[in-house]
Amino acid sequence: MSSRRKSFVPHYQFSNDLETQLQELAENPLLLRMKQSRNEYSDPHRPQYHYVNPEGVLNDPNGLCHWQGNWHLFYQAYPPEDPRQHWGHAISKDLIHWHDLPYCIYPDPEECCFSGSTLVENDRVIAMYHGTKAGNMIATSGDPLLLNWKKLGDAPVIPIGKKGSDPQPYTVFDPCIWREDDTYYSLSAGRELLEHTNKQVAADFLFRSQNLKDWEFLHSFIEGDRFTRVWDDGACPYFWPIGDRHILLFFSHISGGQYLLGDYDRQRDKFVVSYGEKFNFGAAGPCGVHAPSAYPNEDGTVTVIFNMNPGLPAEGWNQIMSLPRVLSLGKDGDSVDVAPISAVESLRETCTQLGSFELPANQELVLDHVSGNSYELELEIDERSASCLEIDVLRSKDKREYTRITVFRERGYFDPTHGFRVRNSCISLDITHSSIAPKFRSRPPENLDVFIERDEKLKLRIFVDRSIVEVFVNERRCVSARAYPICEDSKGISLLSKGSSSNVEELKFWHLKSIYD
Repeated sequence: MSSRRKSFVPHYQFSNDLETQLQELAENPLLLRMKQSRNEYSDPHRPQYHYVNPEGVLNDPNGLCHWQGNWHLFYQAYPPEDPRQHWGHAISKDLIHWHDLPYCIYPDPEECCFSGSTLVENDRVIAMYHGTKAGNMIATSGDPLLLNWKKLGDAPVIPIGKKGSDPQPYTVFDPCIWREDDTYYSLSAGRELLEHTNKQVAADFLFRSQNLKDWEFLHSFIEGDRFTRVWDDGACPYFWPIGDRHILLFFSHISGGQYLLGDYDRQRDKFVVSYGEKFNFGAAGPCGVHAPSAYPNEDGTVTVIFNMNPGLPAEGWNQIMSLPRVLSLGKDGDSVDVAPISAVESLRETCTQLGSFELPANQELVLDHVSGNSYELELEIDERSASCLEIDVLRSKDKREYTRITVFRERGYFDPTHGFRVRNSCISLDITHSSIAPKFRSRPPENLDVFIERDEKLKLRIFVDRSIVEVFVNERRCVSARAYPICEDSKGISLLSKGSSSNVEELKFWHLKSIYD
């Protein structure tokens, strides 16, 4: 390898049997340093049950996969002695309790290791990622904990075009990889010109290979996309089956994390899109959802995790991971439902449960028996004819700080797929008043449209973890944002039914344990 770009981070070779690997990890200097670093953080905004890397800042999650009984999460890490992107690495049995592992993919010959995905085969895991100033790279590993990675040929398999040469019909950027029979396929992210204009739209360019080393460019992969914005790009793509359809998850530097749903036409090697939606309902930053990393499950669902952008400067760290989410095909076959990973319930402590009670009209009710800044709150509510329902979390007693969740029943867009002039409901997550910190950068409210049947109760699962709020609505949609209260008493919860009364049919509250204890 070229020493010009060789990393200054210590790089260790591990044995190939699990028992010896565990012994070596117990004494590994990098891992000991990471453990010590975790113990040194005292920032009250650093989450307890959302994954945060052990040292330094992070960026996109990469290559989520399941291998030999473990989930593996990779991510863009910035080691302190060489703050170029390396692939960081963590491992879990349940996608909730994570254990750090040493950095696994180091730059050289590329300048930095950017985003990519993984493909699990019987005897190995293939990582395909973007190496800056080089091209799309491939590395493989087959040991029990995926500690040892070897790059294919120590050179990009899809190189960036040389300066001065004829322009390529594709861009070389974040790739994903999958396999059909004996053929490998890869997408390379980018944009292409919108016909008859000088504007560009999101594109992912399709390649295929028989041997992983030699790749043939085919064409732009997406057909019939009417859901992304002009100037979106298709960064961080993940293309997987979901039910009897296919889903393409990606990140746009213009408008954030999103997905396209459709059918994979294998005869023409095209993805024919029928629906699309965003995971953030505004710009990705500050405080919003960033890039996905996704992997298919045996039951036809897809697991996805995102990094979440910061809104307040933090010393030594910044972004965090969302809760892992399970995506499933909706009942109509042309939408995607979103639910939290079930393993999060393993963090629950004693449940505080309140029976059915009335919310009088226009009277804010501050809950006396439940409060905190690291918990799960589950609500089932009949709003009746209320104008809207407000739920404030991370609320200070003087209400200088609060994060507001507002439910507007049947006040969203018309949804003709569910009947003539049927309206969706709108759920708003507003962090405008979340913090009085001088350097806090809030964002416009996140306004989520979701279909709820007219006779269906509103069911919310609200996850609060110090500086993040995630709201799952009837296990169909999720809205999330970062919040940074600085008042010591910003731990309250209140409910308010506007216009007329509502009935809380069930309320459950759990403090959630730290995943690092």
